[in-house]
Amino acid sequence: MIDCPFCGAENIPGIDDCEECGQPLSHINTGTHANNIERSLIKDRVAALAPKQPCTVSPDATVGQVLHEMATNRIGCVMIVDGGKPVGIFSERDALLKLNTEAASLSDHPISEFMTANPETLQDSAKIAFAVQRMDLGGYRHLPIVSSDDQLQGIISVRAILNYLTARMTSAS
Repeated sequence: MIDCPFCGAENIPGIDDCEECGQPLSHINTGTHANNIERSLIKDRVAALAPKQPCTVSPDATVGQVLHEMATNRIGCVMIVDGGKPVGIFSERDALLKLNTEAASLSDHPISEFMTANPETLQDSAKIAFAVQRMDLGGYRHLPIVSSDDQLQGIISVRAILNYLTARMTSAS
């Protein structure tokens, strides 16, 4: 049996896609992993990245309030939550692409008009390799972490993954 690096489900060696999550397994070498870093990515869970507590606002917060929060706290994104559940994310990229030079004239509009709705999420029990894969495929720099009942627990960033990899490379030397 081989463990899916994305969800941890056991699969029969040689199968193309995980029976549990449907992710491709054809790239998995059933022998030993190339190095300790690769082993860590497949073994370690998102919880090892110590997800940070995100800045959160309600869907009716204004664009101006959200931009002020981002600038004041020097953060790249804000989570939009309703009842503790993430309903959207607003990032620097959203500000540039959706607001651009109109930001001042749109400052009184609700952030729900400009957020990226229904962001991809993961639980902290997911493998780090799965987080990397999701972020890569989606072009995300931030990934919300939720509990089993979809309550927002934290957020991870590309920076957290780079710090993780740097620590593994340093310890491997």
